[in-house]
Amino acid sequence: ARVMKKAVAYLTPYIEEEKSDGPKSNGKILMATVKGDVHDIGKNIVGVVLACNNWEVIDLGVMVSCDKILEAVRKHNADILGLSGLITPSLDEMIHNAQEMKKAGMTIPLLIGGATTGKDHTAIKIAPHYDQPVVQVPDASLVVNVCNDLTQEDKKEIFINELLNKQEDIRIRHAQKGERKLVSLADSRTKGVKIDWEKENIETPFPEKLGVHQFKSDLKEVLEYFDWSPFFWSWELKGKYPDILKREKVGEEAQKLFDYAQELLDRIIREESFCCEAVVGLWPAHSELDDVHVFEDLDKTQKLGTFHFLRRQQSIPNQPHFCLSDYVAPIESGKTDFLGAFAVCAGDGVEKLAEEFEKDNDDYSAIMVKALGDRFAEAMAELAHKKIREWWKFGMSENLENQELIGEKYQGIRPASGYPSQPDHTEKDTIWDLMSVQERIRLELTESRAMNPGCSVSGLYFSNPNARYFNVGSLGRDQVEDYARRKKWPREKALKWLRPNLGFDA
Repeated sequence: ARVMKKAVAYLTPYIEEEKSDGPKSNGKILMATVKGDVHDIGKNIVGVVLACNNWEVIDLGVMVSCDKILEAVRKHNADILGLSGLITPSLDEMIHNAQEMKKAGMTIPLLIGGATTGKDHTAIKIAPHYDQPVVQVPDASLVVNVCNDLTQEDKKEIFINELLNKQEDIRIRHAQKGERKLVSLADSRTKGVKIDWEKENIETPFPEKLGVHQFKSDLKEVLEYFDWSPFFWSWELKGKYPDILKREKVGEEAQKLFDYAQELLDRIIREESFCCEAVVGLWPAHSELDDVHVFEDLDKTQKLGTFHFLRRQQSIPNQPHFCLSDYVAPIESGKTDFLGAFAVCAGDGVEKLAEEFEKDNDDYSAIMVKALGDRFAEAMAELAHKKIREWWKFGMSENLENQELIGEKYQGIRPASGYPSQPDHTEKDTIWDLMSVQERIRLELTESRAMNPGCSVSGLYFSNPNARYFNVGSLGRDQVEDYARRKKWPREKALKWLRPNLGFDA
């Protein structure tokens, strides 16, 4: 693909001269990451795959508004539109794009892609808003066949009919299920995680450092905390490192990727292309039902802010109705507990280096740079977590090797907003406010609460040995209304931000 892209760039002037003889491509696809979202590795891979299969690709980039997308569709007379997004708010933006395409009378197929997308969501939530085919493409290896099937006269009628029938079946099954049976919020709270706070030794020793701290780390030091497995997953090669290098079918390609990654890493470290920065905070805290309040002082007289969490309402055998607030000592325990937060990034150097390669028509290296940027950000999060455990003085006897740290074998968890344990992305706002993240490390939040630059990670630190990750799952009307009240939101705003988790139609 890398050689092909450079060859195409070289041959383009000659190809342009011959265009009068007739069209030379299979078709024209316009692609964009939707407004509010900055993630584009998967989209870029799809673009390269299509370009190497004789499709003309027009990539609008990231954070593209609906108006710009529709304008570009008209301008370029695109045959297909592809929308991409990683964070859950992007799903609503895709629905908005579909609605506007219908209003504009567009007749081209719409492709949907990204980690949070799915066939069911596409069929139930997106497709009904547009009169033309809406196809969720889960894998870059499938996109060429999908595009060809949608545009070739001898294939498209059969493909579209099968698609529409499958999507209708999905909608019928969804309607027959009805609303999920959920336990009331009041009952769920009585069935939360049970911790005997009288016996929990959370006050000795007190953390060595409280408040907000900022630091940079040497790239070589951060590299020691790399988890390579997700690197291969971003290239759609499944398996765990280092075993993936020896796996039949994918091992040879995985080794090629790994070897080139080492070459790029040498350059990145030598030229200090990236800048790994972190801001972390640690505060006295106590829980109150499903909220956790953090304070300036140990006496807890000066409240700094409140984190609002969500509780599981689905009954699962032998499991409590989890909520992250369960892992922080309640105010009535009389004990002083603590809560931490972090935001880390690999800096804007990732995009700058990727752009260098893109200008040289080397999409392969540009994608590689972003994939490595993601790994640096995640590794920096691991390193920052190690530091906070040392300051907090918990799990001191664990004596873990780096690979054990990468495997999260330690006490405590660091859930991120927008993920299953804490699905509301807007809780990042509290982290940003408490630690002045944007001012300290130039890491901003988009309107959809994606972090920009994209090679970034943020979340919270919980130290309790009982703490574990979980999936909140579907939410009942009572919890959505309670959450809106706690957040001081109108109900409509709560419905918007919690939409992927709603256990009812709204």
